Amino acid sequence: MNAACSVNKTRKENPLGKKIYFAGPLFSEAEREFNQKLTNRLEALGCQVFLPQRDGVKSNRPAFEAMNPDEQREAIFTLDRDKILESDIFLFILDGRVPDEGACVELGIAYTHRYIGKANKLIVGLHTDMRAAFINGKLNPMVRVPLDYVVSNQDELIDLLNKA
Repeated sequence: MNAACSVNKTRKENPLGKKIYFAGPLFSEAEREFNQKLTNRLEALGCQVFLPQRDGVKSNRPAFEAMNPDEQREAIFTLDRDKILESDIFLFILDGRVPDEGACVELGIAYTHRYIGKANKLIVGLHTDMRAAFINGKLNPMVRVPLDYVVSNQDELIDLLNKA
């Protein structure tokens, strides 16, 4: 197994590898394809990736479709929150004119879990988009500051995970 998601014997982790919560936009075909390809790459390293577009509540289509809209929203929020709390690594895809607003809320959950809950969670942003929404910086400070690292491509991400 590659070191990127291999078990660190000093922490209680799943023996199959580190758990990653994959946060980011998932509404266009291009976004979903990017997310899936990166997930495949991470899983090939031994990581367990929770990818909401694949593993979320909607993946159980009959049960999801039987819910009313309020139940659907509650189910999505609850599962995603629980998977964030279970994760060892929170990966935030920052691409787009501005970061996805749902993923920003998820970042807040991950950061609060680490800050208040004393969780040993690595919080990483992947920002391949060259556009800058803020003067003298690409990211709003409320998004940038909770991130331990911001990497600019997938190879940098893999290198970082190998060192973590």
